[in-house]
Amino acid sequence: MFSRTESFSQYIRLYPVVTFFLALNILIYLVTLIPFIGTQVLYAGVGVNFLISDGEWWRLLTPMFLHGGIMHLLFNMFSLFIFGPELEKIAGKARFLTIYMLSGIFANIATFFLQAPDYQSLGASGAVFGILGAFGALVYYTKHILPQLRQIILPIIVISVIMTYVQPNINTTAHIAGLVVGFLIGLSYFHPKRIVSWKSKKRS
Repeated sequence: MFSRTESFSQYIRLYPVVTFFLALNILIYLVTLIPFIGTQVLYAGVGVNFLISDGEWWRLLTPMFLHGGIMHLLFNMFSLFIFGPELEKIAGKARFLTIYMLSGIFANIATFFLQAPDYQSLGASGAVFGILGAFGALVYYTKHILPQLRQIILPIIVISVIMTYVQPNINTTAHIAGLVVGFLIGLSYFHPKRIVSWKSKKRS
């Protein structure tokens, strides 16, 4: 399910939303490497709680597209590259977009309310954890139909949560908030009656 065997062109054609976010995050990271300009971009977009309190509300969105280093970027983009396509295929482009964006935004909102005023954050992890949360909701509804999905997803979620608390300099608030929001949205989207309605619309 999560092994990617598509060619580059097939991947872009089949998963345009995932491809867009991959390209956007990588492009913005490359921009942040440009002397002077990169520093300005980081400063303008990083999530700083006291600046958000001062009215810079865009910082609840922009941290989703900024990363603090190459390994930070690679970890998040690899997770998006692996797990994103299957969710986009199951949920559809618009629903995947909603899961990704809302999970990331609410992860930043939770960080704003639950962390100290001088706390700073950046990264797509909240949105990526939202993808895992949505898969968790899918597992909830299909645990008897697709036991293999449960066997794959649950250990990944458990390990990801454990690593959140083990690794240093991790925004645990964003990870957990993203996971919860993705799960709640998934509970709405993947309810069996709603999925039946999707199929009915496709046939009509």
